[in-house]
Amino acid sequence: MIARCFPYQYLRNKHGCGPLVALLLALASVLAWLVLRLESAAWRQLLDQRQRWYPQLSAKSPSLGDPLRYVLQSIWLLLIRPVAPEQRSNSFSGWTRVVALNRTVWLRLSNALQQQTRRIRDHSRVTQGVSWWKGLERHRQWLLGGFLVAQLVLLTVLCITEPFGYVEQLVFGLLLWGLTMLVRGMPGRFATLLMVVLSTIVSCRYLWWRYTSTLNWDQPLDLACGLALLAAETYSWIVLIFGYIQTCWPLNREPAQLPDDTRHWPTVDLLIPTYNEDLSVVRGTVYAALGIDWPEEKLRIHILDDGKREAFRQFAAEVGVGYIIRPDNRHAKAGNLNHALGRLDGELVALFDCDHMPVRSFLQLTVGWFLRDPKLALVQTPHHFLSADPFERNLSVFRNRPNEGELFYGLIQDGNDMWNAAFFCGSCAVLRRSALDEIGGFAVQTVTEDAHTALRLHRAGWNSAYVRIPQAAGLATESLSAHIGQRIRWARGMAQIFRTDNPLLGKGLTVFQRICYANAMMHFLAGLPRLIFLVAPLAFLLLHAYIIYAPALMILLYVLPPMIHASLTNSRMQGRYRQTFWGEVYETVLAWYIARPTTVALFSPNKGTFNVTSKGGLMEYDRFDWKIARPYLVLAGLNIAGLGFACWRLATGPANEVGTVLVSSLWVIYNLLILGAAVAVAAEVRQVRQTHRVQTRLPVAVRLDSGHSYPGTLLDYSDGGVGVQIDVPLSLPVGGPISLLMQRDSREFLFPGLVSRSHKQFVGINFGQLSTRQKIDFVQCTFARADAWLNWGENYVPDRPLHSLIDIFKLGAKGYFQLYQYLPSWVRRVAGPPLRLVGWLLSYLPRMPSSFFSSSSRSVSPT
Repeated sequence: MIARCFPYQYLRNKHGCGPLVALLLALASVLAWLVLRLESAAWRQLLDQRQRWYPQLSAKSPSLGDPLRYVLQSIWLLLIRPVAPEQRSNSFSGWTRVVALNRTVWLRLSNALQQQTRRIRDHSRVTQGVSWWKGLERHRQWLLGGFLVAQLVLLTVLCITEPFGYVEQLVFGLLLWGLTMLVRGMPGRFATLLMVVLSTIVSCRYLWWRYTSTLNWDQPLDLACGLALLAAETYSWIVLIFGYIQTCWPLNREPAQLPDDTRHWPTVDLLIPTYNEDLSVVRGTVYAALGIDWPEEKLRIHILDDGKREAFRQFAAEVGVGYIIRPDNRHAKAGNLNHALGRLDGELVALFDCDHMPVRSFLQLTVGWFLRDPKLALVQTPHHFLSADPFERNLSVFRNRPNEGELFYGLIQDGNDMWNAAFFCGSCAVLRRSALDEIGGFAVQTVTEDAHTALRLHRAGWNSAYVRIPQAAGLATESLSAHIGQRIRWARGMAQIFRTDNPLLGKGLTVFQRICYANAMMHFLAGLPRLIFLVAPLAFLLLHAYIIYAPALMILLYVLPPMIHASLTNSRMQGRYRQTFWGEVYETVLAWYIARPTTVALFSPNKGTFNVTSKGGLMEYDRFDWKIARPYLVLAGLNIAGLGFACWRLATGPANEVGTVLVSSLWVIYNLLILGAAVAVAAEVRQVRQTHRVQTRLPVAVRLDSGHSYPGTLLDYSDGGVGVQIDVPLSLPVGGPISLLMQRDSREFLFPGLVSRSHKQFVGINFGQLSTRQKIDFVQCTFARADAWLNWGENYVPDRPLHSLIDIFKLGAKGYFQLYQYLPSWVRRVAGPPLRLVGWLLSYLPRMPSSFFSSSSRSVSPT
């Protein structure tokens, strides 16, 4: 066809330009081939997913540097060969193949070891040996067992205390790291316990080295700074070891079966204390409590109103629940509860904060243990939050990563349960009335009445249990300042208990109960140690004080192994509940604010008052909390000054200090990035919803005013409305009447509303005129469903320590960029050109496709 359009023979004969025409024809053919290739399926897929593969170029206007950016990004994609999340489980390329092979090998090895163990156990000589051991006298068994234990202890002590040179320490660290990497892929608890032992050995070896070889006793300034750092490291070591003991063997308790005859079920007083919370917050909790599956004559619900508000009294009368007030507000929440106990006589007491909505199965999953164990005083369930806390909202990680509290309610409480040390957390719990009467009611001596009450119960010989199934959901704190205020109260209260009723002292507790309580209380003493870690490298850079009196290379050889082992071990034990290095961010945000109240409480435990945590507030606009961020900015400024002094020392200092300067500089850079993450949390994100939406997928139907019904899927719900995806596209007028049909058990419920949005198959429904009965039914069909919160963390990003560290570094850089955006305009004008230059250079760096760091896609309504 091209030949017909361009008669080559005619042009060659007529004008004598045959070679030029041939070249033009060749170029036209190549161009046509390229253009037609763009219509192939592979090219169309690449072009359709341009935003996915080239995220840094999809939203920007074209510029001269874009071709180079495309080339660099294309080369990067060819090198890393990313795998989509939905394909990772079936992919065996690269590291995925190695990991899968490693797990397969260890599964086979584990099975082989189990078979060999059974053969050895059943061997005749082993049987004879067991008989011989049993035939020994008791004192001989103790002697022989003690001898074997002593040999293991001696070997461990040698590993900890033996001095090594550079090469020996390097080889020792590599051997233990290699063993850890091998057992890391093994299933079962044996591998976890072995990793705990290896981490304990290297951390003890580091601490022994610090105490015996790294203090400069000849220089007072060096000694003072070195002892301060050593005290912080000793604190961290104690918390690490106590944490290993506390969580090495979580119990994973299952619910206990109740008797078939409901006449044997105990009576329950369900208490909802409130002080200054809005009725809209309390109303949902009462509605949910009314739907709990329990005999009506055995469940009595009471609102304990310390605010003495007429609206609450009228609401209680309207829905048919009890209403209790008292003449004063002495002892805050604990006093409110104790006053109610004096007017009630139920066998059990269920307690919920006024924003925690219980699911219908709460009592059936918890009360059975009271019937099985007559000495059981407490059954605690997790505190689950349906809204994002300030960390999750400001860092945009809600439902992508575990929140701050999930480590405690997901693992620590389960580990406490193994040692009969599960804590009372103030809500979502059931307590035995007779146990409370024996200890004189809820503790009023400290501002954390919940933990102190649990401690007194355990001292009195009562047992506790923890059921790790979310059975209620509440509201998280809206602002960072409210969040910090809540943690300050917790920290002060735990320090008060540690000072006045120290679990390490006194009678009534087992060794492991003492460890669990002590570790929980010491956790809130982390403020001063964290601040020491944030300023420790400045001692050398600014004051030329040797805080670790040793060569730089030896410092690295001793410091890195315990850090690596602790990260790997905690990742295996805690990865489902807290990602590696995120604890550093949480502790840094709180460090400055809890350091003073905990220190004061240790010396003056009677100081401090109870403060109610604000819930249900709004954030009208994006803002930067300069008041909260001030300590982080001061610490960041000091560390930046430290980097400036590091450059000066590199340029003018002696050659033998170069290694120390570099190690200190790396420490400062790490601190700056952690502080940057804390600054990112202080950039408050706008939150204007009074009622929080919960994403879900439930079968529902909608009924139009004409009587036609259409099946669909409930995508999200809140107190005021829902988002529904129906199976067929509809065009509905906004403001028109529509009803939602939902099912609970064998019953169907119809909730009338108005169309708030209609787009193709999505319909938003607003409930503005529901009756009280309909509001109760709606809460019980949504928030109070037994399975409402069971799959909340299904989209959490898996924990990988190295990737988590990179994410923290990115977060730190993001924090400083957000800080720059909130600076005064004249500062931004001055700092703008150099920052734009840096940004322009960084724009050429390739990026990982955005979908590979995000969770799997979710259906979220635009309402």
